[in-house]
Amino acid sequence: MVLSGLAHALHDGYTDAIYVLLPVWRAEFGLDYAALALLRGLYAGAMAALQMPASWLAGHLGGRAVLIFGTLLAAAGYVLAGFSGGAMGLCAALFVCGAGSSVQHPIASSAVSRAYGSAARGPLGTYNFSGDLGKAVIPAALSFGLTVTPWRSALWLLALAGIAVAAIIALSLPKIHPAPAPRAAARAPARGGHGFPLLLAIGVIDTGTRMGFLTFLPFLLLLKGASQPLVGTALALVFLGGAAGKLACGWLAQRWGVVGVTLCTEGLTALLIALAAVLPLLPLLFILPLLGLTLNGTSSVLYGTVPELSPPERTERAFAIFYTAVIGSGALSPLLFGALGDQAGPVVATFATAATALANLPLALALGPKLMRR
Repeated sequence: MVLSGLAHALHDGYTDAIYVLLPVWRAEFGLDYAALALLRGLYAGAMAALQMPASWLAGHLGGRAVLIFGTLLAAAGYVLAGFSGGAMGLCAALFVCGAGSSVQHPIASSAVSRAYGSAARGPLGTYNFSGDLGKAVIPAALSFGLTVTPWRSALWLLALAGIAVAAIIALSLPKIHPAPAPRAAARAPARGGHGFPLLLAIGVIDTGTRMGFLTFLPFLLLLKGASQPLVGTALALVFLGGAAGKLACGWLAQRWGVVGVTLCTEGLTALLIALAAVLPLLPLLFILPLLGLTLNGTSSVLYGTVPELSPPERTERAFAIFYTAVIGSGALSPLLFGALGDQAGPVVATFATAATALANLPLALALGPKLMRR
């Protein structure tokens, strides 16, 4: 669990460090919002497209070896980004980063699920919590680093952290057990119903809302008068709140039910995003931790439900499908919201993300009857 959490923290921190870099790259290379969204989308798109191949490789080469290689590849992508001289170089580097990060979610989450069995919902929430710790620490550290060193040097230091984590995994992570044989799994009691497509749809909308809002948050903050270090601090507040949400909501769903917790988090997310668009800077900073909690909390509820709606022998495949869909949403939604932002401005695009979150309320109600436990 500890080493899976460490890998999750690094890879999620790598993913969200891009939000700190977007204003830097806009100033350096003169990129518009759609081009910046494309950079973010390439990273997320590579992660989404390679989830299933990563799952297949883990079955043939071993999850531990694939996790180590992916971590090194993600670090190499940040090395390349530091050497890039324009938008095309950044595109190639971020694709490499995303390819490396594609291995972590299906391998580590399925390992946690198998280790804890039917009691995995809470531990999976803890695992997701570790990812948001990385989202809080790494972007904040990078933002501070940008005040004392050029952005290229800051990226190379970030790559060194990835190499160190890969070395720790290589030295300390035990063998990840494979999925149970289908014959043995057939003797296990059936789980869930036919709710996996609904769960997938909720995850796609939830991730699209989150990634769309986070793409515009730095620019909202700058419009309200925030400095570059304050942007990093504000993102850290969001991600710390998100870490608390992922830790708490997985356990809350186990006690209070998936549907009730999802309705609360999605409804509050829509309300708080709308407030973020209109509030002045200081009040906005105060609500960011709560916004982070609701913005990220739903994901722990959804991840913890994947094993419940999949056969035991297909848990890793189910996680790979789920992550492919939600990360694909994370790749495409910034492009759509970015195009809207170029036409109507970041405030209107932010309101659009709030409206998107509301679409999950009827879907959550429809999912309820498909679950064994509510």
